[in-house]
Amino acid sequence: MNSGKRLLRWASGIMLVLGAGHLSLLTLAFREDITGWVERGMWAAVPLAFPPGDAVRTVEYLQNEAVFWGGPGSFAVPLILLGCLIWHLAGRGVAVPAGIGWGLAAWCLVGGVLLVPSPFFAGTVSGALIILAARKGEPSG
Repeated sequence: MNSGKRLLRWASGIMLVLGAGHLSLLTLAFREDITGWVERGMWAAVPLAFPPGDAVRTVEYLQNEAVFWGGPGSFAVPLILLGCLIWHLAGRGVAVPAGIGWGLAAWCLVGGVLLVPSPFFAGTVSGALIILAARKGEPSG
């Protein structure tokens, strides 16, 4: 396996672990909230609208929203999909543009600074690996 392909595989592996780990930990920590979605019916289990009338948002209501935006509504799912795509492209020998690495590194750096301590910084490693693979100028296959 050449170095470009190896770098891309490591980058995608990190993304897959970050995304899947994020969803797994959230599921374990907030199991009751997620099972509540199933019990209430999946349709509109996490409404975007305020409660009807003059009702005040309760702690449970806000936690329900936080679990959604921290789980299936977060960037964990797109991160897993991007990791799978890069793994696939590396296997086929298709180069991944350095801009993808720069964007991923910038997003993870800002996220890590805003949310310390955080595994966001591991995402900057993925971005750097993608950049390095692109700079090698060799096909990843």
